[in-house]
Amino acid sequence: MANKISIKDLSVTYSGHFAIQNINLDIKEKSITAFIGPSGCGKSSLLRSINRMNDTIQDCETNGEIFIDGVDIYHEKVDPVLLRLKVGMVFQKPIPFPKSIYENIAFGPKIHGMYKNKAEIDEIVEKCLRKVALWDDVKDRLKDKGTSLSGGQQQRLCIARTIAIKPDIILMDEPCSALDPIATIKIEELMQELKKNYTIVIVTHSMQQAARVSDKTAFFYMGHLVEHGETKQVFESPIHKQTQDYISGKVG
Repeated sequence: MANKISIKDLSVTYSGHFAIQNINLDIKEKSITAFIGPSGCGKSSLLRSINRMNDTIQDCETNGEIFIDGVDIYHEKVDPVLLRLKVGMVFQKPIPFPKSIYENIAFGPKIHGMYKNKAEIDEIVEKCLRKVALWDDVKDRLKDKGTSLSGGQQQRLCIARTIAIKPDIILMDEPCSALDPIATIKIEELMQELKKNYTIVIVTHSMQQAARVSDKTAFFYMGHLVEHGETKQVFESPIHKQTQDYISGKVG
């Protein structure tokens, strides 16, 4: 399986203070990679680097390289707006647009001219809602506000909105932390389905979730990548004592 993302000597600082330092990491296509580690270890800073969301943060500086399909996304000729079409993001708290369920999905394709007529946009909306197993729940209430849905349904709506613009990569920053256990299971099942077509990177505080859903796990500590490997290996026979201590609950 080919590398979708290659991170080379990446460092991110906020007002001169390192969030992550000298990260080297390859992420395979059509797989799920989990970033784990204590709060403040740099997981989300690295995740936001992959679609250049850090560009929007004042006093944030990024050094190093990230290649997606062999293209350096920090090259001056790369348009961050077009990059974010390719690299979608799902946030910790589901934030539907203050629009109808239909318009939440249709908004991105409309803005980017990804359809020719209403029939095509209708098809995109239905297809995306079916992909996130939401269509049967909402097909008779597409004009209702996205905010009228339950928390778990709102998060699936946000994922549907993300895939509507046909990204290759989906970044997920603690996508289940605001959800109940049943909704969490549905999102995890959805991730397994989505990885057939997308490369997924997830930041999670839940080691159980990382163990359940991911193919590879990367453990971060104090801004450094300590260990990266097959999830089973990282959890059952970690190479580094720091990883072992975190997984066993001694630190974190």
